[in-house]
Amino acid sequence: MVEIHPGPVEIVLSVVGRVRPVNLIDVRSQNTGQIVALLHDDGDIVEQGEALAIIRSVVQQAQAEAGSAREAAARAELSIARLAFERTSILAERGIASEAALDEARAELKFKQAALAAASAEQRAASAQTGEFTIRAPMDATILMRPVDDGQVVSPDMTLFQLASRGAVEVHADVDEVYADALRAGMTARAVLSGSDEVFGASLSEVSPRVDPATGGRLIKLTPDGLLEIPPGRSVDLTIVIERLDSAISIPRSAVIGAASDPSVYVVDQSRIVRERAIEIRDWPSLSAVVESGLADGDRLVLAPGNTRPGTRVRARLEPGASGKAG
Repeated sequence: MVEIHPGPVEIVLSVVGRVRPVNLIDVRSQNTGQIVALLHDDGDIVEQGEALAIIRSVVQQAQAEAGSAREAAARAELSIARLAFERTSILAERGIASEAALDEARAELKFKQAALAAASAEQRAASAQTGEFTIRAPMDATILMRPVDDGQVVSPDMTLFQLASRGAVEVHADVDEVYADALRAGMTARAVLSGSDEVFGASLSEVSPRVDPATGGRLIKLTPDGLLEIPPGRSVDLTIVIERLDSAISIPRSAVIGAASDPSVYVVDQSRIVRERAIEIRDWPSLSAVVESGLADGDRLVLAPGNTRPGTRVRARLEPGASGKAG
């Protein structure tokens, strides 16, 4: 058993989060085209404006080919119009064709000349746009993923690179909506990387107002204290401090009987007789329960109630160093 003494208690929420860059960007091509060169791969560090890939536009190439066809057609029509004008001129000199027919042939020739000039201009514009488009990094970043291959035809809805901003990171976690209501921006937390014993501080920066209908949880974001070199995706054990109580009684949940309905505990009285006593505990997920009423300073609590029953006389043996402090 343990002798109860009030003391400072932290009300905490423990969740598991994952490290995420502050900015995560999917880089895509604005044009459908074929990749002719991939200049970077997973894990590479790139600077803003640095070339990532070169794309040859399929759409622009098709437009250029169509422009070439239109120019060729306009050139052929001009040849026909020129021959017609020359024949009409000869016939007009011989008095066979009228001046009106000659004027009409001359006007048709000028029209076809103008049409060829317009088609040629369109072709030059299309040819200027045809070629290779360079995909560039929108920010200083680390390349997390490159899901495409050299020579692949890509479209604007396909991700070419996934970039993570360098420097500061965030920790994202999903918290049950019941407990997320108690969270506020600015709350502090203790964080430990999975597989590590090193603790670093963090602060709660955002609590999403949206509840995910699939999980019943709300997204929270925490900002580590200082710059840390943590790879994205690393899991983090988080202990968020909800409230600090200067003086409260906290006991192991294993000592509580019927915690879900009518909680009670076994205490040992001055005659060393086990007595059952009803208590009220704060409804909060933790290994320890904060007792709001039913226990007082100096009460002796049975830690393993399954090993005894009320009315039993026991030999009191206090656990050394137990104080009832818990989070």
